Amino acid sequence: MKRTTVMIIAMGVVLGSALGVGAYTFIYAKGYSYLTNDPKACVNCHVMQEQYDGWIKSSHRSVATCNDCHTPHDLIGKYSTKSQNGFWHSFYFTSGKFPDPIQITERNRKVTEGACRYCHADVVATIENPTGTAGRHANANQTDCLRCHRSVGHLH
Repeated sequence: MKRTTVMIIAMGVVLGSALGVGAYTFIYAKGYSYLTNDPKACVNCHVMQEQYDGWIKSSHRSVATCNDCHTPHDLIGKYSTKSQNGFWHSFYFTSGKFPDPIQITERNRKVTEGACRYCHADVVATIENPTGTAGRHANANQTDCLRCHRSVGHLH
């Protein structure tokens, strides 16, 4: 057998194995569910059960799903964030190396802060209006929705 043929067969075996393991994992871990907006997808991983239960009891249950708060509101940003988070969530869950209790990353915190501002743009504009009566929110550089309202989307 020629060396080239052996290399092609070896590459085919490696690629086929990777695709097979990936497909099995995607099906076993219900990876397809992460392409939806169904909040139940978030509890495929048992470490998210507390957040899901908190969302069920929250004021946002009737108006927002996990994706509304934890992904950007444009198609590319949404699925880019879902892909990145899906990979890292799978990695950390599989390796068992996640903080307990789980914590939001700085990047995802910014996405969530942006979602608050997106849905509540009128309120934010009023709060951050320097000529208005903004009270404790008067300095727009210090406004941080999540600092005071972190339990709104799901109780902590």
